[in-house]
Amino acid sequence: MKIAFTTQDKERVDAHFGWAPSIVVYEVSPEGHHFVGGFEFGGQLEEDGDEDKLTPKLEAIQDCAIVYVAAIGGSAAARVVAMKIHPIKVPQPESIASILDKLQVVLQGTPPPWLRKALAKDGVRTFDFEDDTVTP
Repeated sequence: MKIAFTTQDKERVDAHFGWAPSIVVYEVSPEGHHFVGGFEFGGQLEEDGDEDKLTPKLEAIQDCAIVYVAAIGGSAAARVVAMKIHPIKVPQPESIASILDKLQVVLQGTPPPWLRKALAKDGVRTFDFEDDTVTP
């Protein structure tokens, strides 16, 4: 599945979605991850209520299942969710490599429901819990 990261330095999640100068995209699976591509954004990126600046960013992440952000405004978050992309806010700058490593480990086990839903968007592996038994 493809994962997007808003970034200023292409190393860490450290940018607000609306004014991120860059978005990098990685493909991640239980077996590993690799860089897919990057997008650069210019112009007036500061927080100003200009919804038009969101369009190129939304186009850049359209085939992603998850977008990691330092922050995201309500309008942008609503548009991202409407595209069936799960936004995840990172409370402080965090290394993209460490997030990818953690995500890969989660994918090797039994991902939480929200992540299974994100995986389904991408048509990636599905989980069949029919054989699971619940014991009281």
